[in-house]
Amino acid sequence: MQMPEQLTQRNHKPDFAKYEDGLVPVIIQDSISQQVLMLGYVSDDAWQQTLDTQVVTFFSRSKQRLWIKGETSGHTLSLVSWHLDCDQDAILIMVRPIGPTCHTGSVSCFGTEAKGHFLYQLEQIVAEKLMTNDPNSSYTARLVQKGIHKVAQKVGEEGVEVVIEAMRDEPDLLLAESADLLYHLIVLLRAKGQSLAAVDQVLSDRHQTKP
Repeated sequence: MQMPEQLTQRNHKPDFAKYEDGLVPVIIQDSISQQVLMLGYVSDDAWQQTLDTQVVTFFSRSKQRLWIKGETSGHTLSLVSWHLDCDQDAILIMVRPIGPTCHTGSVSCFGTEAKGHFLYQLEQIVAEKLMTNDPNSSYTARLVQKGIHKVAQKVGEEGVEVVIEAMRDEPDLLLAESADLLYHLIVLLRAKGQSLAAVDQVLSDRHQTKP
């Protein structure tokens, strides 16, 4: 299914004629963690196939053909949204990656130091723990197995701990308790089928409607 933004931008094509080889550079970014994953190139045909299939297709300069990222490994890049730069000669593509993006097995081709927002990475880790559902090896799974009331109770307890530490002059403890609160809130959201992105959208909507 195409996103509204994609429908709007579909008539605004990249300027392939600007480059002698007809290839436009694209930056691939994780739509959740905001981590930059890789740099690639698309031809007019590769771009059209990306829009049609909603799976990122590049033009491989080494193979001299269209190349679907993950066509061998299965580690594809699902299109979420895309944005042209001001000169229409570069594209930022937001994706949902299936597996690691780099052929080395790394999440990003730019190495482990090129990290995105860890809260979103933590959310993915929590989701994986809940999918495996092994209470013997995961505190997260063990907590959720006790029921939503127990998870909600932990959020309340950690919220109280944050308040207590805020009244003291111990910044390290305040940060530690805040981290505990955010972790348990993420677990609660996932257990209820919600996400940080949904909360992010609520905050964004509120900001947009401010007078």
